[in-house]
Amino acid sequence: VYMDKIAVGGDLPEGVVDLDNSVAENLANLAKAKKMEIEDLVVCILDRPRHSDLISKVRDAGARIMLIDDGDVSGVIATSQPTSGVDLYMGSGGAPEGVLAAAALRCIGGQMQTRLLFRNDDERGRATRLGITDFDRKYGLLDLASGDVMFAATGVTTGTMLQGVRKYQGGAMTHSIIMRSKTGTVRTVEAHHDWTRKSAETGFDKDQ
Repeated sequence: VYMDKIAVGGDLPEGVVDLDNSVAENLANLAKAKKMEIEDLVVCILDRPRHSDLISKVRDAGARIMLIDDGDVSGVIATSQPTSGVDLYMGSGGAPEGVLAAAALRCIGGQMQTRLLFRNDDERGRATRLGITDFDRKYGLLDLASGDVMFAATGVTTGTMLQGVRKYQGGAMTHSIIMRSKTGTVRTVEAHHDWTRKSAETGFDKDQ
């Protein structure tokens, strides 16, 4: 099931953006809250044919666009990273990725709204069996990721947030990020894996 998503970083008035607002309204409200011009805002959007209308509306409003090929989780996280240059994430993508992105925002601060997008009766039927009765409900950050949340991710292929696995003779290097909502701690880990040694925990080498 797909999910419509909108997300911004932390330290902004609650409800500064809303799925029920038009693109122009959201950009105007965000620009006012950040004391910026709309022309200086950067909106991150997945580069998909389904987003052609959204992209046109953002451009008509005057904001700039950062198109990404994949990884809407990293796109949402980028709204809370000052060095990313991303002010707003908008668009639709997988529902599981929406939950993962919400978990990360719980750790580093931000706002997010989502709404499930049902493409057929089969998807609506599955949702009904899982107890969902309001198909138009908007889900906030705490609806998606409540309690004490931890988020961990390791790059497989290189993306905007993480380096991919880098193999070398006898081993490999991985790049990971770990966050915790209770403390706001964000750790990045660069791990070197020595395949010439047996695992201390299992006694098996990499081929076993």
